[in-house]
Amino acid sequence: MRMITEMVKGTLPRLCLFVLGIISAAFFLLFLVSGITAKFHTGNAAGMAVSAAVAFVCLFPDIAAKLFFKAAGTRAGRVLLVLFFLLAAVSVILAVIISAFMIRAIDKAPETPSNVIVLGCRVKDNGASLMLEKRIEAAYEYLSANPDVICIASGGKGSDEPMSEAECIRDGLVNRGISPDRIILEDKSTNTYENIRNSLEIIDSIGAERRAVIITSEFHQLRASMISKKQGLECYSKSSHTFLPLLPSYWVREWFAVAYEWVKAG
Repeated sequence: MRMITEMVKGTLPRLCLFVLGIISAAFFLLFLVSGITAKFHTGNAAGMAVSAAVAFVCLFPDIAAKLFFKAAGTRAGRVLLVLFFLLAAVSVILAVIISAFMIRAIDKAPETPSNVIVLGCRVKDNGASLMLEKRIEAAYEYLSANPDVICIASGGKGSDEPMSEAECIRDGLVNRGISPDRIILEDKSTNTYENIRNSLEIIDSIGAERRAVIITSEFHQLRASMISKKQGLECYSKSSHTFLPLLPSYWVREWFAVAYEWVKAG
């Protein structure tokens, strides 16, 4: 304990810990605010927990050191500490690996133009949420550049939504100048698996190739492609960009969602 205490007594180490603590506290507030203003989910909860723990250790190192050595003084405490650090190490490694795959999946354009599946998300009382608006804009860009492809707008109507997500996507594209004849509604799905399954049924019904460009948020592309491939869809990706303050919480949430898909696949 004395060694650790001496290490953090210097001005520079204390300053570094303080800065890291302030940054962690800021992230805690970011996760909290995004949960309040958007939607509270696993990503917010996990981000808040980790940020709070790091902020406490960095802003109150002496108290943290005392608690650590108090726990290390008992057999049960040592076991818990070992388990905690093992879990933390595995979690960090998995987060880095999953993030690398998520980044790789963000944009993968087909060699030739392909039909489009736009994945829906929340519709508010006054129209598309900011995240859905970004997806609509990305779809508009692709459809404008490729006038011969069709678009499947995918997403049902939640209990708190004034219209289906598919209808909102269609309206947003039509308002931007895309012909409604190029848009097919899939307005029954309630999650990503159903988005892809129902859209595939439409693709099969019109006799099109089982290939499509998935348009969704950047953090969502990896999981969407995993689900698509499981169902026999050759998929490509064009991503919309999430409002930066919301991105950390959704990115963290995807760590859990992607890990779950890996476990299911195993």
